[in-house]
Amino acid sequence: MSKPSTDMNQIEINQPEMKSVVNAPQPTIPLPRGPVPQAPTRESRSIEIKIDGHSVSVPEGSTILDAGRQLGIETPTLCFLESLTPVNVCRVCVVELEGSRTLVPACSRKVEANMSIKTDSERVRLSRKLVLEFLASSVDLSTAPKMQEYMERYGAQPDRFGETRATVAQPVKVDNDLYVRDYSKCVLCYKCVEACGVDAQNTFAIAVAGRGFSAHIATEFDVPLPDSACVYCGNCIGVCPTGALMFKSEFDMRQAGTWDESKQMQTDTICPYCGVGCDLTVHAQDGKIVRVTSPLDHSVTHGNLCIKGRFGWQFVQIQPAENGK
Repeated sequence: MSKPSTDMNQIEINQPEMKSVVNAPQPTIPLPRGPVPQAPTRESRSIEIKIDGHSVSVPEGSTILDAGRQLGIETPTLCFLESLTPVNVCRVCVVELEGSRTLVPACSRKVEANMSIKTDSERVRLSRKLVLEFLASSVDLSTAPKMQEYMERYGAQPDRFGETRATVAQPVKVDNDLYVRDYSKCVLCYKCVEACGVDAQNTFAIAVAGRGFSAHIATEFDVPLPDSACVYCGNCIGVCPTGALMFKSEFDMRQAGTWDESKQMQTDTICPYCGVGCDLTVHAQDGKIVRVTSPLDHSVTHGNLCIKGRFGWQFVQIQPAENGK
């Protein structure tokens, strides 16, 4: 009978049909890993188009909006956001495409070879002007500075459709301590619905209810927000372009006449609550935090936060008790 090996890293196999020595791996030395599988790369084909008389080459799959931005052309948008799926409802970004019977939305129309596009023709300017006038004649855009810039840019005069706005006469919904809903400022851009749905949160707490002139944003069965499926992530506030959804802190300050963005300081930091590493932009006025946002171009958040990151900053402003009490 053979003697057992004194080397603890070897195992002797002694059987009638086979006899070999196998080197056993040491538990303190990790096994070498195989190569990480790589997705096959596909070369992106460039497409040549013409915008406002200028030729530009863009990657296949780009939109007209992407191509225009590459040339430095600022196309107005309302319902579009880089982190959301285009829904094509506002029609503010329409452009004139040679050979097309109607104006096309720049935010979602993919480029095709030899396209010829006009982004600032008389037809385009008239269409954008009318869209802005219709919107401003039906809702309150006083807290939408970008829309004010667009109306000035295109000479929109919403008052010619009447001074009484159709959807303004409704009360503000204040049913929680985190944010308020003022649907008199809602332009039905669907951004909040997309952010609450598959594009970000997957909560589906809000959706479009009604049809035609009765269409509006609402919770399920129009119940109060605390009774809905809302998890108070606030991502709907982050994408709202008109202030229809607003921080309760901002709403209270506006009501008191103390809200002043020119006095606010913005500081980028990291959320302190967990290890995900969400990027926060803290807005402070007079030494106090008034709201928290997140940049769209951050690789972790893409503008989205949870309830702690967006609303859980009050502990910073709690004053310590005197004498340890």
